[in-house]
Amino acid sequence: MVRINSKVVFITTSPRTPAKMIPEIALLDRHFSGQKWNNSNQRAFMEILKEEDFFNGKGENDPAFSARDRINRAPQILGFVVLRPKIQLTPAGKALTTARRTEEIFLRQLLKFQIPSPYHIQSDKAATFRVKPYLEIFRLIRHLGTLRFDELKMFALQLTDYHNFDDIVRKIEVFRSAMANRQGSYKNFAGEYFASELREIYAEELAKGLTATRETDDASTERFLQTKARNMRDYADACFRYLRATGLVNISHTGKSLSIAPDRVSDVDFFLDNTDREPCFVDDCERYVEYLGNPRFPLLLIDDRERLLEKIHTSFPLATIDENVDTETLKSVFAELSDKRKANVLSEEVEKIKNFRHYDEIQGVFEQILSNVLYDAPLMLEWNTWRAMTMLNGGIIKANLQFDDHGQPVSTAQGNMADIVCDYGDFGVSVEVTMATGQRQYEMEGEPVARHLGRLKRETGKPFYCLFIAPTINEACIAHFYTLHKENINYYGGKSTIIPLSVNVFKKMIEDARKADYIPRPEHVRRLFDYSNAIAQTCDNEETWYRHVKDKALNWLME
Repeated sequence: MVRINSKVVFITTSPRTPAKMIPEIALLDRHFSGQKWNNSNQRAFMEILKEEDFFNGKGENDPAFSARDRINRAPQILGFVVLRPKIQLTPAGKALTTARRTEEIFLRQLLKFQIPSPYHIQSDKAATFRVKPYLEIFRLIRHLGTLRFDELKMFALQLTDYHNFDDIVRKIEVFRSAMANRQGSYKNFAGEYFASELREIYAEELAKGLTATRETDDASTERFLQTKARNMRDYADACFRYLRATGLVNISHTGKSLSIAPDRVSDVDFFLDNTDREPCFVDDCERYVEYLGNPRFPLLLIDDRERLLEKIHTSFPLATIDENVDTETLKSVFAELSDKRKANVLSEEVEKIKNFRHYDEIQGVFEQILSNVLYDAPLMLEWNTWRAMTMLNGGIIKANLQFDDHGQPVSTAQGNMADIVCDYGDFGVSVEVTMATGQRQYEMEGEPVARHLGRLKRETGKPFYCLFIAPTINEACIAHFYTLHKENINYYGGKSTIIPLSVNVFKKMIEDARKADYIPRPEHVRRLFDYSNAIAQTCDNEETWYRHVKDKALNWLME
C-alpha cells in the first residue's frame, strides 16, 4: 500500500513510458509466478532483468528497491500484476503481454485508476480524494478542445474530487484569458502563475513552516516549492505519455498540448457517458483487485456491436465486411483495417520524404530540437532522424519507434534494438540518437550502441556500421567509439565502426544531399565509414580521429 500525503493528483511515473512495462511483467511472470514478492525475489528479479536487452538502467545501488519501483507502481496500481499473497499476472496483465495492439488494454486500465483505493492510504496531510484521474482528464480535454501541458500541470492535477470539475475548468479559462492579455514572454508569465498556484495549494504547509522534504535538508520555502513544482511536472509528463498510449489523443509537440484525435471523438464520448465517475470498492481489497484486473471493463464503444459496425463503415467506407460475424471478430477486422491504413500512410509519407518535399520541415524540426521548444525532444529526434535518413539516400530505412494509426510518432524504440536500421543491400547502417549530454551520454549509450550493432551483424551476416547522433557529442563517447574501431571484440561482432555526429553536422549532410545535382547512393554512405576505419588505424588519439571524421562528414559527397 502507498501512503498518500499529496495535495494534488499523483500519476505513476514508473515506468515513464507505459510500453516499457510489457516485457518486464512478462519476465516477472515467467520466472517468479506463484512466488512471494519479498526482498530476496526482488533482488533476484533485478539480476535477471539486467541481463535482458530491453533493460535500460542499472539497479545496482539497491536492487530490491529498483524492483519495487518498477513493479509496485504502474504494473500493480493499474491492475496488471498482483503481488499479495503470491506474484501473478491478472487477466489484464496476461492480455497486455500477448496482445498485438495494446491501446484498448491501456485505456481500460487507465479509466479504472482511482484515488482512493485499497492500494492507497490517505494521511491527514493529504487532500480529500474522490476521483478517477485519467477519466476526468479525458473529460477536460474533450470539454476544452485542447489541454496544454502547463494547464495539466497547474490545474488538472488539482482535480482531486470530480465534483470540482467545473471549478478546474474555470481556473483554466481564467488562465487562458490572462495569458491572452499578458505583457512579456509566456515563459515568465506561466512561471509566475504556477508559483502563485503552488502557494495556494500549499498555503497550510507554508503557514505552519512545514517545508522540509525528503530530497534535501534545505527546508526553505523556495526549495519546498521547487520540489513540489518538479513533482507536478513529472506527473504531467507521465500523464501525457500514458494518455498517448491509448491511441485516443494527439500531441502537438510545438504547442505542447493534447487533443482528442478527430476519428476517436465518438470513442471518448462513449466512455465519458457510460463510465461511473465514483471510485468503487474502496474498502474491499478483494473485489477491487478482481475489478481492476478485469480486461473487459469498463465497456468501450468497440464492445457495442452496432456502434462498432457504424465506426467501421465510417472509418473505412470502401471496406467489405461480413456483418454477421461476432463482436470479437469485428474487433479484429477493425484492427486489421487500421493497421493497413497506417502502413499506407507511412508508405505515402516515405515517398514524399524521398522527393525532398519535407526538407524545410525536417531541418526546421532539428532547429526546434536544438532550441528545446518541443514537448518530447527524444521522440522527435528519433522520428526526425528517421525521416532525414530516408531522404538522404536509397535503401530500406526502418524506424523502430512506435507509430499511431495515422503515422504519427508515439514512443521511442524499445531498449533491445537500434533506433533506426538502414538496409542498403550488401551492407547496413544502424542509427542511434540521444538527447543525453555530458558523462550521462556515455553511461547511457556507450555499451548499448555497440551491442545493438553487434546483434545486427550476427543476424544479417553482412557488414554493419553505425551513426550516433546527439545535439552535442561527449568526449567519453568519442574515446569509446574510437577504441571500438581498433578492438576486435567477439561480443560486438569484431571491430565496431561507430561514428558520432552532432545534430548540426548531420544537418549539413542533409543540406549537401539537397544541393547535390544527383541523388546520393549507398556507396556515398559507405565511403564515410570506410574513411573512418582507415583514419582510425593511422591516428594516435581519439581527438585527431574525430576531427578528421567530422571534416569528412561535413563534405561527405565530395570525391
